[in-house]
Amino acid sequence: MAAAGGAALPVLPLLLLLAAAAARLYRPGEDPLTVLAAGSVRQALLNSSAAWVVQFYSSSCGHCIAFAPTWRALAGDVKDWESAIRVGVLDCGEEENYETCKEYGIHYYPTFRYFKAFTKQFTTGENYKAGADRELQTVRQMMIDFLQNHSRELRPPACPPLDPVSPGDITSLFDKSSQRYTAVVFESNNSYVGREVTLKPLRSFFSSYLKSLPGVRKKLLLPLQLPVQENKEESTEIKVWKEFDKSKLYMADLESGLHYLLRVELAAHKALEGAELKTFKDFVTISAKLFPGRQPVVKLLETLQEWLVSLPLDKIPYDAILDLVNNKMRISGIFLTKKVQWVGCQGSRPELRGYTCSLWKLFHTLTVQAALRPKALINTGLEDNPQIVLQIMRRYIQHFFGCKACAQHFEEMAKESMDSVTSLDKAVLWLWEKHNVVNNRLAGDLTEDPKFPKVQWPTPDICPACHEEIKGLHSWNEAQVLQFLKYHYNSENILYKYTESQTDPSETEQGDPREVKDKSLLKNPSGNRENKIQDKENVADSESKVFDKLIANHGPAKESGKSADGSAGLKETKQAVSILGIGFSNIDMSLCVILYVASSLFLMIMYFFFRMRSKRWKVKYYRSSV
Repeated sequence: MAAAGGAALPVLPLLLLLAAAAARLYRPGEDPLTVLAAGSVRQALLNSSAAWVVQFYSSSCGHCIAFAPTWRALAGDVKDWESAIRVGVLDCGEEENYETCKEYGIHYYPTFRYFKAFTKQFTTGENYKAGADRELQTVRQMMIDFLQNHSRELRPPACPPLDPVSPGDITSLFDKSSQRYTAVVFESNNSYVGREVTLKPLRSFFSSYLKSLPGVRKKLLLPLQLPVQENKEESTEIKVWKEFDKSKLYMADLESGLHYLLRVELAAHKALEGAELKTFKDFVTISAKLFPGRQPVVKLLETLQEWLVSLPLDKIPYDAILDLVNNKMRISGIFLTKKVQWVGCQGSRPELRGYTCSLWKLFHTLTVQAALRPKALINTGLEDNPQIVLQIMRRYIQHFFGCKACAQHFEEMAKESMDSVTSLDKAVLWLWEKHNVVNNRLAGDLTEDPKFPKVQWPTPDICPACHEEIKGLHSWNEAQVLQFLKYHYNSENILYKYTESQTDPSETEQGDPREVKDKSLLKNPSGNRENKIQDKENVADSESKVFDKLIANHGPAKESGKSADGSAGLKETKQAVSILGIGFSNIDMSLCVILYVASSLFLMIMYFFFRMRSKRWKVKYYRSSV
């Protein structure tokens, strides 16, 4: 994960040359594996004459970056097996692959799945069951076991029989009239030497290959050599570099992080329930109350928070959440960018920094805002807890963060010392301290960006008062560090450069006057919270109808067409929403329905009562007259 401020950069030209070949972790045509994509993965896996082992990874996942050389080495090591079992990768961090990874149920990265040969129907594959052990030899053996688990009818044609020969059948292998050689490998039950030899197609090099296998010779062999790490400084692709001030916080990073969190990372879960739903509700609540963003983004978070609070459901489909985030019903005044625009979190390669950097910045911002505005969480059920932002961050990382290894490291730090946090200021310092622990651990790692080394932050050039020297040793002045953090992550230190064009295209086309208003919000993004009541009155019924429709359908609302009929229908819907819902909240509408039903029942009872009384009256008077 990237340092909060980053290292100082020399003056760079507007156009930086970045490596096209190194733009992603795996390179088609160069690495000895198959790079899959949304348009090719099903075609490759369905009815394939070979089995597959596929790594679903994210180019922003630090553990995936560190594991990439090992996976390349494995693919090269079993290259001769590809007619029987092939090695592939799919980048879930690419926007075009989001939906595909969701279909395969990928929650964490990296995830390894096996797919059998001649599969006729879509399947999510079989999980790799070796736990944390991802050594080359272990994965090789798992691949052999997977091939053996194929039935005889579905076994890849290029895969020879891998079952051992019984002692009674050995003599039948030696036919004196045959001019061929027969090699017999005597091994223990847990050995894979014979099966690896059988899979090797280069029979002319049989003898030398047999000697290269581990355990065959008494002499200790060297482990499998990993490919040489590529040069990170190579540059062939042109990319626009965004100049930025490292002493400032950029709203583009925070909004891009929210976009990735809500539309990509959360999308790995088809539905939220139990602890996951509770965590998401709490995260949205603190974000709605503490995020120092532009009004359209804050209003989106507030709308989402009110909806989640009002829902009586124990399970919510993700598609319903996505519809609201994407503003399918065109509620006025809410918007969140649909693209990433890294500025302070940009890296020298696309897979470096980015989302992990923005997630750090987001939670640093929330801890600081909680310390600066301690009354912001009143009446949310989350007040009076100095650890609340840290606890929600801990639960979010545990349930949703894609890099499982990173989540485990953070959980270890949290178990060690999070309970010692007794004030909101100490929560700010705890997260800063643990961020520096992570930077120290990852310094020199494959995940480190050479343009942004993992350093202890803040550096002396942006906060000289934060650093002290006691008896010749470096020491932090925590009082100065706290003061610096409260300034750095305050709304007054946020720059809105690169975010001014992030407006809703549909509103721009309609000439919405809010466009002018939003531009004024860039100067004072949190200064319009006094208008919350009026804003809620204007959109309350819209929210109510959107919520009811999302939950009733349990799925995404269909996109409105671009035809004239579709436009007219959308206008009629908006008019109906504005007429029916002025001043009514979701609870008000529910009470109206209850009163309507109760009054209807009362009228029916009164009707039957008077009808029966009328019949008795008629019978009584008719008899007396007779």
